Amino acid sequence: MHRSLIWLLLAGWLAAAVSAQAATGHVIKVLPQFLDLKGQNSRSPSLYERDAYQAHLRQHTNQISGMVFNVQWKTRGKPAGPVKLRVEMHGVVRSGSPAELVLEKPVEPGRWFSRWTSVLVSRDEYRKLGEVTAWRVTLWESDQLLGEQRSFLW
Repeated sequence: MHRSLIWLLLAGWLAAAVSAQAATGHVIKVLPQFLDLKGQNSRSPSLYERDAYQAHLRQHTNQISGMVFNVQWKTRGKPAGPVKLRVEMHGVVRSGSPAELVLEKPVEPGRWFSRWTSVLVSRDEYRKLGEVTAWRVTLWESDQLLGEQRSFLW
């Protein structure tokens, strides 16, 4: 009787381990921000000042040197493969023609808490893309989509 109980518990434990779910995840928040000629998104650490400076940069586009996408994301479970963030952007170049840009960044999943990752759009990439009209940020485990956030116009 004692031995059969041990085998039953062992079989139940193995069944639970085999049927464990794959990693899940989602993108919680995306903050696309312009960078000035010094590479800064704000003049001070104040959130109000950051928002005011972003509005100033939107009006004075000659002072923009690039963009950064600050992404808050989270995964649960053990991923079976590498995890990465992908930022896709649509833009309009000064000539009026559409442009696209895709950036990927490998990330290390956390265990309990969400994480923030910055994806930088360099000066040259920003100039080739032109004015950003739409964006989408996705979280991938190998080739499986875990989560996404997108702009209104995507």
